[in-house]
Amino acid sequence: MKRFNQLRELINSLEGDFEKFYDKTNQAAGTRVRKGMQDMKNLAQEIRIEVQDKKNG
Repeated sequence: MKRFNQLRELINSLEGDFEKFYDKTNQAAGTRVRKGMQDMKNLAQEIRIEVQDKKNG
């Protein structure tokens, strides 16, 4: 659950940058969104591996 909570916090932290990028076309916010999405992808992969290990172990 710790990693799930980290994922939720990451999503919530990106909300402002999403709004800035899509509503105000702030390019720097777009860069932060892209980085955050990459972090989210990596965290999701870690969660996936953790779940698979727990399921099989």
